[in-house]
Amino acid sequence: MIAKGMVHLCVWGLLAVFAAFSASAQGFAGMASDAEGFSLPRPNPEFSFPEDHGPHPDFRIEWWYVTANLTAEDGRSYGIQWTLFRSATRPEAPADTAKGWASPQIWFGHAGLTNADQHFTAQTFARGGIGQAGATAAPFAAWINDWAMTGRAGPGQDALDRLDLSAHGADFSYALKLEAQGPILRQGLDGYSVKSPRGQASYYYSQPHYDVQGTVHLPGGPVVVTGQAWLDREWSSQPLAPSQTGWDWFSLHLADGAKLMVYRLRDADGPDFIPASFVGPDGAARYLPDGDVELTPIKTTRVAGRDVPTHWRVIWADGGLDIETEPVNTQAWMDLNVPYWEGPVRVTGTHQGQGYLEMTGYE
Repeated sequence: MIAKGMVHLCVWGLLAVFAAFSASAQGFAGMASDAEGFSLPRPNPEFSFPEDHGPHPDFRIEWWYVTANLTAEDGRSYGIQWTLFRSATRPEAPADTAKGWASPQIWFGHAGLTNADQHFTAQTFARGGIGQAGATAAPFAAWINDWAMTGRAGPGQDALDRLDLSAHGADFSYALKLEAQGPILRQGLDGYSVKSPRGQASYYYSQPHYDVQGTVHLPGGPVVVTGQAWLDREWSSQPLAPSQTGWDWFSLHLADGAKLMVYRLRDADGPDFIPASFVGPDGAARYLPDGDVELTPIKTTRVAGRDVPTHWRVIWADGGLDIETEPVNTQAWMDLNVPYWEGPVRVTGTHQGQGYLEMTGYE
């Protein structure tokens, strides 16, 4: 009876944590509402790989995040998303030996699969101390329950260069192989990503150069696909500024081989904050500070009972880029504990391409 009661208390405590997360208008960023006792990002980070591909328990929150634009043999388009989140209920020092339910680490995963007519979502939760979820740097693996991102890099390769990726929901699943065709991209100022003029920041890098092949499974059966993928790694202990209500984030693969990441952090009390990064067709990377890129919504769509800006114009005047993005499926709403819009997009204008758009805070 005592053991059963303890399990119930743990479960209810876990549910209370997730309920608090989902109540935040800032979505994922609101999960890090108190940084006291946790490590904070500092300028001029010195990343160490493969160690930094693994978890950072002295920081409040981090995630491993993959999106992929895929095409079947018949030309039909698909998009997938895979995210593993780690959030700590209290600071954990390197010597912390808390195990089982006493571990402060909470994990949850989101997955999605989208085509022009359908949008599937799934979420799963776990506590890291009992082995249900976690991440290791070498060999690289990140998992939650039976969802997994597993490294299979060879000698001399970065641990993220070759990955197996899988997840499933009630009506979908996917199993994909990712192979990097270029180097890791450090976002922001050499990996120090400032989120507002007030100084909130994260450590942030990406691997935007994956080629993908594999299979997606839908109610109609399996579909063989190929395409491109983008991985983000980010960790911090700081929430957004109190007046920042959410973000609109793009990762774009352009047809000439260039890559563009840009996001708008919406601010109720002042101008929005819009940093970006660009990798040219020659592989040269460039940080674009706030103000260099313009993001303008040009069309809203009624989605899940709310108006969401699903079509956008993106202008980087100094780079000769003036594009518009259109979603593959306007109804790509992730109706999860933390609700948000996320789905594949197509790019037209001065550049052609494809990519992903994520929008939080439209609640």
